[in-house]
Amino acid sequence: MWRYAGRADRIVTIRWPTSSAWVVVASEDAVAGGVRWAVAAATVLALAACTATKSTGQQSTSTSPTATSATSSSPASGATSPSSSAAPAPAIVTLVPASGAAGVSPITPIHASVSGGTLTSVTLTNADGTGVTGTMAADRTSWTAGQPLGYGKHYTLTAHATNSAGHSVTKTSAFGTVTPGNMTMAYINTAAGYTLDPARAYGVGQAIKVHFDEPIRNKAAAERALSVTTVPPQVGGWNWFSDQDVHWRPKVYFTPHTRVTVTAKIYGVQVGPGLYGQADTSTSFRIGEAQISKVNDSDKIIRVYRNGVLMRRMPTSMGKGGTIAGTNGQKISLWTNSGLHTVVDAEKNITMTSGSFGVPDNSPQSYRVSIPYGVRISMGGEFIHWADWSVWAQGKVDVSHGCLNISPANSVWFYKFSQPGDIVDVEGTPQRLHAWDSGDWTVAWATWQAGSALH
Repeated sequence: MWRYAGRADRIVTIRWPTSSAWVVVASEDAVAGGVRWAVAAATVLALAACTATKSTGQQSTSTSPTATSATSSSPASGATSPSSSAAPAPAIVTLVPASGAAGVSPITPIHASVSGGTLTSVTLTNADGTGVTGTMAADRTSWTAGQPLGYGKHYTLTAHATNSAGHSVTKTSAFGTVTPGNMTMAYINTAAGYTLDPARAYGVGQAIKVHFDEPIRNKAAAERALSVTTVPPQVGGWNWFSDQDVHWRPKVYFTPHTRVTVTAKIYGVQVGPGLYGQADTSTSFRIGEAQISKVNDSDKIIRVYRNGVLMRRMPTSMGKGGTIAGTNGQKISLWTNSGLHTVVDAEKNITMTSGSFGVPDNSPQSYRVSIPYGVRISMGGEFIHWADWSVWAQGKVDVSHGCLNISPANSVWFYKFSQPGDIVDVEGTPQRLHAWDSGDWTVAWATWQAGSALH
């Protein structure tokens, strides 16, 4: 401990217990206000703590630094280093769409996100208070609406979030969806316009048609909303036949037993000025066996193949050729069209009349006949059908108005054999089948691709 020696002439002297030296600390007269000796002692204590000790092997001596050096190298008695931690930043919530947005597409992604915190809850409701379902991310930093919105509706998106300190923040966005000037529906059919039946097998040449009930100005937007999935995968593409009809077919015939799914995801898609998709639609169907019939007018024999194996040979009498005058003076061809036909469907008890394709009733070429069995191969009126009146000509000479006549026995067999989408390849006549007349396969692949709005 420190020892007080006394004072002389008001000088305070103190000796360190391990030292023989007396230290003059301060003169009371020199300190403003009369510094007490106890304070002086405390000052010396601080100085002593900063002395350097040198070991000599026999004894130790200590030297005290001057008061000036002690003051510059040591902190003041009782001082402490400041310690503080910054408060966490508030959570920042972002909502899409922003509040006040109008004319929002009902399929626009609606979501909430947060930085510097986590979402505690998110709600999306319409003006009636009906909620829209959504999905929260596992880390609770984002939320996304899980269903499309309605047309012409008002919605409120509200998100609550907290930061790491538990401070909460709430953000709200009120917005409205677009009100269409008009809407269009898409119908998925065969190329001939027949409904695709999921329970039925179709031929390897079955093309698909999507028909819109309104003219489409933005064909690219409409086409992007359409998709065809095949299992196994096969290359295919779209071709616009008109402002309302777009067809899809594979590059080559379907692989037998392919599963096909067609989807028109057009709801919320703008496909023209003020024109939006009314609703999504989808269908699936399956491909059956590869059934392809081939006939050349040179020998007038229809050869029917299944998976490359010849199943039947059927003599036929085809269109006799030439033209006749129609009801309105138009020229009506009596040729069978050459080209790759696609079977539309097999039919029973068909009433055929010449008037259905413009031949006047008073024409020598006029006719009306009932056909027990027939297979339609074009929408223009070409059939492979029962013709008991022309058996004598079948395989020998052409006497029909354009259809392929076959015997009653062959017509019953072919009716049972056929499936929509089968291919009938006709050759040897001077008139070509049009693409719009169930002749999708008459179009070269490069030309077909060029008919896409996305080409």
